[in-house]
Amino acid sequence: MAGSVLDGKALSQKIEVDLRARVDALKQKTGGATPILATILVGDDPASATYVKMKGNACRRVGMDSLKVELPSSTSTEQLLAEIDKLNANPNVHGILLQHPVPHQIDERRCFDRIALAKDVDGVTILGFGTMSMGEPAYGSATPAGIMALLEHYGVKLEGKHAVVVGRSPILGKPLAMMLLNANATVTICHSRTRDLPALIAQADIVLGALGKPEFIKAAWIKPGAVVVDAGYHPGGVGDVELSAVVEKAAAYTPVPGGVGPMTIATLMRQTVEAAEKAAAQR
Repeated sequence: MAGSVLDGKALSQKIEVDLRARVDALKQKTGGATPILATILVGDDPASATYVKMKGNACRRVGMDSLKVELPSSTSTEQLLAEIDKLNANPNVHGILLQHPVPHQIDERRCFDRIALAKDVDGVTILGFGTMSMGEPAYGSATPAGIMALLEHYGVKLEGKHAVVVGRSPILGKPLAMMLLNANATVTICHSRTRDLPALIAQADIVLGALGKPEFIKAAWIKPGAVVVDAGYHPGGVGDVELSAVVEKAAAYTPVPGGVGPMTIATLMRQTVEAAEKAAAQR
């Protein structure tokens, strides 16, 4: 019997309906001020340009505005920092997203960390990560926060469960592990160099694939009845998990596409609206 589908696309649409109402209420309260997400795109990578366009479309669907900052591939670290400073100082901008990756000559971490904490709606700063990890209010990285919202919506119990996170990136694997730990799960963090990875995954009540390698995690490694979350997306519509063979043995799973991806953008929109609401409350 096939496991239940953790449908991120359906949930993201519900979230957008709620956000539209919140944006309308905020506009009435502030005399028409519209929440604004600023996106910074450096260079001409087509995939990055597509992602930025998708985020702009999502802004429009919920009644927000997007401010696009496009910079040439030759941009230096100092030039990018200056652009971020302008957005930090602009009271009409509520969230800032620096599209990853940036050209090789730019110090990406330094630029991420220049984003003001109050506008770090994509959860990429070290300060935001540390604050979130300590259980204090902060915007979590959008993809992990979206995964947590998806698990909560579908009633997946985390407390006391053994969650195995396969991947340790600073904007996915690491923050996801901290969020699960804060939800009282027992967390094991693995990666491509972990010894005896199949045996560790076989212990998991919840398997979270987040390492960016197509179908790296095999269905045979996953125990029957586990919950499988696949945060990967690769050409051919496959994720990090051998999902086609998991469907019949998992208790629940995220489809690829239509699982984690839509939740990432919905979470980014939600956190930008929250930032705008906080800014309005402080005026």
